[in-house]
Amino acid sequence: MKKGIHPENYRLVAFKDMSNEDVFITKSTAETKETIEVDGVEYPVIKLEISRSSHPYYTGKSKLVDTAGRIDKFKNKYAKFKK
Repeated sequence: MKKGIHPENYRLVAFKDMSNEDVFITKSTAETKETIEVDGVEYPVIKLEISRSSHPYYTGKSKLVDTAGRIDKFKNKYAKFKK
């Protein structure tokens, strides 16, 4: 392993899945100004749209997350081709 190329400012960070409100804590160097309290301890928080707890590959369930109305736009666009 090369010396001096890895960050040294690792700290505990809470990652919050916004689609199902799941929170998990791990070490990270990611910068954030927001914090969250988990089990009485305050951690910096990184918000995620999808994580291991909501991704269909890991859950085995097909869950549709439509954050920008993309599905409605698609349906409206291709409705004219429907027989």
